Amino acid sequence: MHPLPEPYATHLPPLLAAAFAEDLPDITSVAVFAPDDRLSAVLVAKQDGVLAGMPAFEAAFAFLDPSCEADVLHSDAETVGAGCIVAHVGGRARSVLAAERTALNFACQLSGIATLTHAFADALIGIQCRVLDTRKTTPGWRALEKHAVRCGGGTNHRMGLFDAAMLKDTHLAAAGSISGAVDKVRQRWGAEIPLVVECATLEMVMDSLDCAVGHIMLDNMDVATMREAVGLVDGRAKVEASGGITLENAREIALTGVDYISVGALTHSAPALDLSLKVIV
Repeated sequence: MHPLPEPYATHLPPLLAAAFAEDLPDITSVAVFAPDDRLSAVLVAKQDGVLAGMPAFEAAFAFLDPSCEADVLHSDAETVGAGCIVAHVGGRARSVLAAERTALNFACQLSGIATLTHAFADALIGIQCRVLDTRKTTPGWRALEKHAVRCGGGTNHRMGLFDAAMLKDTHLAAAGSISGAVDKVRQRWGAEIPLVVECATLEMVMDSLDCAVGHIMLDNMDVATMREAVGLVDGRAKVEASGGITLENAREIALTGVDYISVGALTHSAPALDLSLKVIV
């Protein structure tokens, strides 16, 4: 097995351990196959898509049985077509079949994220606007799912609550105003802390600009209001559109002049890419 690249090297081993702990033993394969029975299989893409999770697919077999071999033919971020053979797998039958579902879960889930992200990125071709992910990720899988977003051509936003301050309606209500909330954040963390303010109205956009906020999120605004907000900002801050963004309206929203569109669905609602392990021997 090849050495695991990041983010897999750091985040995958405990996920594999947890996955196998909840799934094994495989009482069916132990009954049907002798300990030394062997088989070979191929991983086949049953639909077009963008791959992610290939190191996890390979590692799942070796994690369970170091004698298993997985030869990955197509890497993360590669586009594959329906019918493409993505990988070869061989080893003890019991081990291959015991690891199969866990390996597929990683590959299908992460490739689904990459594929959906790629569709959004394609919708923005020719526009100076990038698609961002969110923190709406599977618990424990965030680093891998955000990697899958990058594989699809997207851009990661916050990795967690720790790498940027984002002032939402709850924070603003507690502080009494945008200026009050901004002051509290800067007093606590310094003026250079990355700061995002969620704005539902044009008045909130102006208040954020008065506080020299560098990143303004337009929350669930209609297209006409977004366009007006971009005009008000006039390059003084990065502008992000958020809420209700779909493949059908992404391009129209991007054409308002926003710098980013953020799409929670990239990680919380992407359909799994249909990949199947077919036994050939």
